[in-house]
Amino acid sequence: MEIWEEIKASFKQGSYLTRLIYVNIAVFVIVKLWAVLIFLLGGMPFSIVSFLSLPADISQLIWKPWTLISYMFLHEGFLHLLFNILWLYWFGKMFLEYFSEKLLLSIYLLGGLAGAFLYISSYNIFPVFAQSLPFSNALGASASVMAIVFAVSFYVPNRSLYLFLIGKIKIKYIAWFLVALDILSIPSGNSGGHIAHLGGAFLGYFFIVEYKKGKSITRQFDKFIEYIFSLFKKQSKIKVSYKKTGNRDYDYNAQKKASQKEIDKILEKIAKSGYSSLSKEEKEWLFKHGA
Repeated sequence: MEIWEEIKASFKQGSYLTRLIYVNIAVFVIVKLWAVLIFLLGGMPFSIVSFLSLPADISQLIWKPWTLISYMFLHEGFLHLLFNILWLYWFGKMFLEYFSEKLLLSIYLLGGLAGAFLYISSYNIFPVFAQSLPFSNALGASASVMAIVFAVSFYVPNRSLYLFLIGKIKIKYIAWFLVALDILSIPSGNSGGHIAHLGGAFLGYFFIVEYKKGKSITRQFDKFIEYIFSLFKKQSKIKVSYKKTGNRDYDYNAQKKASQKEIDKILEKIAKSGYSSLSKEEKEWLFKHGA
C-alpha cells in the first residue's frame, strides 16, 4: 500500500499537468480492468466505454451529457493513450513556462469541448456521415492536447524542438503539420477523431490570438471551474468575525489607490514597449483586475 500512498501524495502535490496525466491513466486502467471482469463473467450488458464515450447523435447525447467531459479522458488502446500522454507532457511543460496551471486545465477542457462541438456538428450536417451517425462515438484526449499544442506553438512560434532524424524545427511548423495531416486523413478513417482534433487546434489558436490582444476567452470558464472545485473543498469549521472599525473606508481607499497605481504603471509599459513586453505576472494581474 506504500506505492498507493505515494501515488496519492504525488497527485495531491503535483501540478494540474501531473493530475491530468494521472486521470487519463486511471481511466484507462479502470476500463481495462472492467474488460477483464466482463470476460471472466462471460459478458455483461453494461459497457463502460459506451457509457463514457461521446455520441455524435444528439438524440443520444441529451441522455448522456457527462460524455462531453468524460470522453476527453477515455482511451481504449495503449498506444492511443501513450501518444496523447507524451504530447500532453511535452507541450504541457512548455505551456506552464508561460501560463498558469489553472489556465492549462481550462485550455485542456475547452479544447476538448471545442473538439466535441465540431465533431457533433460535422456528423449532423454532412450527408456522408448520415448512415454512421447513430453508431459513431468519440473518445480520447487528442482534441484537448491539440488545444495546448496550438496555444504554445503560436505564443512562442519560433521556439524549436529537436526531432529524431529531422533535427531542429520550429514548433509552429509541427502544429501546422498536425493540422494538415488531420485534414488529409478525414476521408481515410476515424473521420470523427480527425475532425475533433481540428476543433481543439482552433480553440488553442483562437485563445492565443485573443490573449495577445489583452483578452482572455477563458475568464468566465475559469470562474466556473473554481466554483466547481469549491464545492468539493472541505469547509472550515472555524468561524471568523470582524469588528467594524473606522479604518475600513481608509483601508479600502488605500487599496484602490494602490491598484490604480499598478494599472497605470502597466499601461504605461504597454504604451512604451507593447503588450508583449509584459511579464507573465503582469498579464495575469491585468486579467484578474479586469483592466
